[in-house]
Amino acid sequence: MFKATIIFILAGIAEIGGGYFIWKWLRDDWSSWFGLAGGIALVLYGIIATWQAFPDFGRVYAAYGGVFIIMSLFWGWLIDKETPDFQDWLGSIICLVGVIVIVWPRS
Repeated sequence: MFKATIIFILAGIAEIGGGYFIWKWLRDDWSSWFGLAGGIALVLYGIIATWQAFPDFGRVYAAYGGVFIIMSLFWGWLIDKETPDFQDWLGSIICLVGVIVIVWPRS
């Protein structure tokens, strides 16, 4: 499970960082180099996600969705200085429970 967690985090950084760079390029008029870097990061995200040992694409991506919600809140808090509120944290906990249910070993 440790390896899976590390892969989730790496993929999350690539996906959120890539999306962030493209957002800044198109919405905040950052250099097109940020758009290019964002695109490369998003391609890396697609590659990193395949490193998971889980056999089912749908389950892996569903679990990523929950993890990315939490990581996106932390990204916004650390990078954009947008402090999550109670509802943000509550929603994240609900999503994390969903991730645990999805990735829990099946008999």
